[in-house]
Amino acid sequence: MEYIKGKYKSSIFESSSSGYTVGLFRVSEVSSNLKDSIAVPSTISFTGYFTGLNSDDNYIFHGDYIKHERYGYQFKVESYERIEPTGEDQVIDFLTSSFVKGCGKKTAEKIVKGLGEKALDLIKEDKNNLIKLGISEKTSTTIYNSLIDYYGQDELIMYLKGLGFSVKEVTKLISTYGKKIKDVLTNDLYSLVDIIDFKKLDEVYFHLFEDNNDMRILGCFIETLKRLSFENGDTYSTKDEIYDYMLNVFNIDLYDRFDFYERILKNNYKIKVKDDRYYLFEMYNDEKYIADNLYRRANFDKELIKNIDNKILLIENDYSIKYNDEQKNAIKEALENQVTIITGGPGTGKTTIINGILKLYQSINGVPNHKLNDHIQLLAPTGRASKRMSETTWFPASTIHRYLKWNRDTGDFQVNEYNKTKHDLIIIDELSMIDTNLFASLLRGINDYSKLVLVGDSNQLPSVGAGNILKDLIDSDSIPHIDLKNIYRQSSNSFIPTLASEIKNQYIESDLSLKRDDYNFLSCDRSQIKNMIKSIMNTAKSKGLDETDMQVLIPMYKGENGIDNINILLQDIFNPESSSKKEITIGTTVFREKDKIINLVNNVENNIFNGDIGYITKINPKKSDEIMEVDFYGNKVTFKREELSSNIIKHAYAMSIHKSQGSEFNHVIMLVSREYSRMLYNKLIYTGVSRAKKSLLLIGDEMAFVAGVNNSYSETRKTSLKDLLLEHIK
Repeated sequence: MEYIKGKYKSSIFESSSSGYTVGLFRVSEVSSNLKDSIAVPSTISFTGYFTGLNSDDNYIFHGDYIKHERYGYQFKVESYERIEPTGEDQVIDFLTSSFVKGCGKKTAEKIVKGLGEKALDLIKEDKNNLIKLGISEKTSTTIYNSLIDYYGQDELIMYLKGLGFSVKEVTKLISTYGKKIKDVLTNDLYSLVDIIDFKKLDEVYFHLFEDNNDMRILGCFIETLKRLSFENGDTYSTKDEIYDYMLNVFNIDLYDRFDFYERILKNNYKIKVKDDRYYLFEMYNDEKYIADNLYRRANFDKELIKNIDNKILLIENDYSIKYNDEQKNAIKEALENQVTIITGGPGTGKTTIINGILKLYQSINGVPNHKLNDHIQLLAPTGRASKRMSETTWFPASTIHRYLKWNRDTGDFQVNEYNKTKHDLIIIDELSMIDTNLFASLLRGINDYSKLVLVGDSNQLPSVGAGNILKDLIDSDSIPHIDLKNIYRQSSNSFIPTLASEIKNQYIESDLSLKRDDYNFLSCDRSQIKNMIKSIMNTAKSKGLDETDMQVLIPMYKGENGIDNINILLQDIFNPESSSKKEITIGTTVFREKDKIINLVNNVENNIFNGDIGYITKINPKKSDEIMEVDFYGNKVTFKREELSSNIIKHAYAMSIHKSQGSEFNHVIMLVSREYSRMLYNKLIYTGVSRAKKSLLLIGDEMAFVAGVNNSYSETRKTSLKDLLLEHIK
């Protein structure tokens, strides 16, 4: 790592929240490798994370001198330190600077004459060293306090770095807590979990303490509930689960002290305990809020619409549509109830019904086209799902995070119970994907008078986050629910909807080996899968198809036929190495211009969300910043190297079935090998099959497929939403 020495001049950009700074630096010395690159003296630009820079100070910056495509050469600072004044002249200059109060030139010269070059250290050690020189106690105290304040932050920075915090983390901690951070670390370390990863905090704990104290035990108790919730999708845990996890993972044996810590956490409103169920306090409140809100909506008086059948008939005539009785009933219920659930599998006409609801609402209320956005809002949990909703309805749709104005830095929603939205009708698709926290946040931001239409497929995978919203609402039988049964086939030989229905019922009566217009099953051994995929993809390419038309779905990332390995194979087929395309290696992954990728995090500012698919349009390997540009459905987003190092994107030639939820693809190739056996279960297979619009190709073992269809272990989430709704009925 290289270094430069000199003085900070000024800031071009400075983030008060993160400490990230772009500025100018006057260089007086450089490391040997930089002598041909940086003139001495000269002024250069730099970037990095800082807790405050002073223009009168000398610094040493450690890092690399990198060329930015737009801004030219910059020194990227990885770490830094302030350089102590050396020599009598520098010490005098420092004592007479703005940093030291009460010290004029004569006093400074007197101090240096009496104490020498080590004057600053001697003053910090004992202010009496000044008094001995004949300087008044008042002036001595002022000078002493100035030095302690000045060097205090440096010492704090070194202290925090010594505990293992990175420069970026140190900056965040000091900007948030200032000098109080030491007290927080020793008295309430785990309260920092909102800004510092728990694993890092737990490592820091053992730099500060030798044995478990109450602070760590309480912090690990809360972390245990969070992890159990995340790993299992549960909204509560049992006492035995908590006890076992803390013992096995954190080596904390609660034994006869469990009740003691439970009582502390309850009194501090960190947890809720009810009927031997242990909840994070916020999780219980979210489930309770959902239950109370939806029960209240479900018990509003029904808003009967006059001549509704005639109005539906007029829509049928105007748009040359014919609704069956099931669809008509769904449309009526949606507009007459304050909240309605509409469910159905692929091919059952959910989109047709959403379009019918939109048209009937407009007809009843006489709203012109250009005003519809003021009255109606379509929502989905992911960018891909909201885009598909827009494409099928010809009406704007939004992600829930964007609608609620999510702030990525704070994790808060600007639309909330104190700042509600004002739409008359809100239709929410893919409800099964929405977790408890997000759904509660949505309901908090919606007025009671807004009609809610909740659309989904209860046989798909539940949300990644905790909860099982759609299933719980249906099972409670407390909200009007229309379950669509009729399947509308594309042709007499269309098989995808039929197969999805058989998977849902856990009874495969069709001949899986029989090829159909939209379906085929290629049986093969696991060792043959890669060659088979190569053959299929090369054949598809010869017919004019590419990665935009086809999607490979796989249950697991690891293994010979896992997502990671198959992506390497497919990248070579669809986007091979070429001198005309730039590429960059992040970790062990090679990203190349024109690669198909999937985004793995929510980023409202850039309007991209977890599960969005894009294509790399530009790579700048030599840049220190914005090294990649990705096009997400026409929305071009740039990524920094440090972001990519956090695995926020992956290749998407093959993707997990979980990540495919909320999407549809023309042609789906799904692998069902025995090597995935522990991940093959009913809802996963159903979700993968139901992603296919035009054709479905299954590759692998027929017996593994059937065994997975009959495996329903995913239905065991522990949640309380159903029970909380039933409490209202009792």
